[in-house]
Order: sequence, then structure tokens, then C-alpha cells
Amino acid sequence: MTADLTDTHGLSDVEAALLPTDAEVAEYARRGWYLSRKLFTDDEVAALIDASERFYAHGADRELPVRPPNLAYWTPEDGPDVQRHNDYVHHLHDELGSILRKPLIGAVAARLAGAQEIRIWQSTLILKPPRPHEPSNLVPWHLDRHYWQTCTSERMLTAFIPFHDCAVVNGTITMVDGSHRWAEVPGDDSTRHFAARDKAELEALLAANAAHNGAEVSRVPVLIPAGHVSFHHCRTYHGSGPNLAASPRRAVSLHLQDGDNRWRQYHRPDGSPVVYNHDVLVRRDAAGNPDYTDPEFCPVLWRA
Repeated sequence: MTADLTDTHGLSDVEAALLPTDAEVAEYARRGWYLSRKLFTDDEVAALIDASERFYAHGADRELPVRPPNLAYWTPEDGPDVQRHNDYVHHLHDELGSILRKPLIGAVAARLAGAQEIRIWQSTLILKPPRPHEPSNLVPWHLDRHYWQTCTSERMLTAFIPFHDCAVVNGTITMVDGSHRWAEVPGDDSTRHFAARDKAELEALLAANAAHNGAEVSRVPVLIPAGHVSFHHCRTYHGSGPNLAASPRRAVSLHLQDGDNRWRQYHRPDGSPVVYNHDVLVRRDAAGNPDYTDPEFCPVLWRA
């Protein structure tokens, strides 16, 4: 099922003009990432900053019913000078959630993914402190699909939304051009999160995958003006360097799923089942399996 690239139902004329062109969709298919036009207004960007500060100061508006096994959730007890990751902010914080559920984001993602529907998959609020030697500030090479092995879709993607101009000095997101088209070296236990893996191991894995495909590792830092959004395919290798600026790097990683995505059983090489965080939170379908269409945690952003 593919999206009608002329479908602008529910968008204003101004918003429709911000969607990627056919040529840009083709470029996304070739490179594995896309830098949007300005999708968030200055007022919306300011609101994201203010809401994130209220989140850090006062906490969430609600709690998760259970704590998932691999939840990233910074608290003040972790200290102010580490990189902060807070999952499920679209669900846990009303102000942040209302801004992140902007239909235009889903409409852009639908064009890039060739999908009739886009749902939120996950969201992570990120603050990278201005401490270039803080080890947590360096995010090594990884691809999101590794951690989403319980998903049937190969079209999932991530919208990286910085709250300010984001350049190399801020430790912006960096893509490996065209890596989403690589066939992976077989045998890697790819479900271990990058935070649990040695950075040298991940650098070597990237090089091995490039060599396996007869490809060069072309690293492209994405320079993102405030209000613009960087989208990348779930199989695109990416990472980020340290924040060398004088102020924190603030952003949200908004992970997105196409409407066809469903749960599947997936096992590690040792035979143990993979359990994604959603699997203990979302409702069950008729067969008793996790339902990745649950509107409470995976609301629809866009439907053509």
C-alpha cells in the first residue's frame, strides 16, 4: 500500500506547501534521510522548550502503569551533567504530547515511507549537556531497526526535532548516507541497545557492514535550523558527537510507525524472546499479542 503523494487532506495550503516533493521522496529512498522545511513555528519551538523545562522541574502528568524492562528515564538523582533521555513523553506529558502530535509531522512521514497512515511508535526527550568530555554525550553508530525487531514493518522512521539551531558544535545527529540499503553482516546479536555495547565494537560493526556491501562510510552531519526536522529510515546508521556549545542540546526523537506495522515474535540467537517496552504496556489484540495500534500509546498522527 502506498501513499498518494498529492494527498493533503486536513492540511492548510501553507502546511501542504511544506511537504516533501516527489524528487525529495526519491532522494530519501536513495540516502535514507531527509531534512524538512520549517514544520514547527517559532511559538511551537518556544513552547517545546518551556514544556521540557516544566517536565524536568515537576515531572510527568501521569505515570506508566508498569515500568518497562528497558525504559530510559532520567531523574534528578541521575545528576545534571549527563545526557538525559526520557521515553514516552508524548504520553506522559500533556504539553509536550500536544505539540508532538502535530498532523503535519505524520503527513511528511507518510510521504517518505509511502504509507497511508502514520502512528507514533515512541518518543524520547533528550538533553545533551555542554560537557564535551562527558561519556554519555557521544552516541555511537546504531540503527533503530535493531531495537524494533518485534515489528513487522521495514518502513518505520524517526523524526529528530531539535529545539534550536542544531549544528556540529551542538553534537547534531549524523547519518551514514545510504546505509539503509545495506545487507547486514549475519550473526550479530543486534537487539542489544547501543548504550550496553562498547563504542569500539559498534564502530567495527559499521565498518564490517560497509565492507560487506562494498560501500564507503559516508558520514553526513545534518545541520538543522530551529523548527525544521530531520527524518531518517529505521535502517539508516546514525549517531552524534559531543556537545561543544555553551548551552544544552535539546531535542525529541519521535519514532514513527506506518499503519501496516504489527507485533511479531522475534528470538535472539540464544533462543530467548525479545520484549520491547510496548509489550508490557499496550493492550492485547484478539490473539492475546501486543497491539501496536493501541491509541493510548501509539496514537495516529496522519491518515490519508
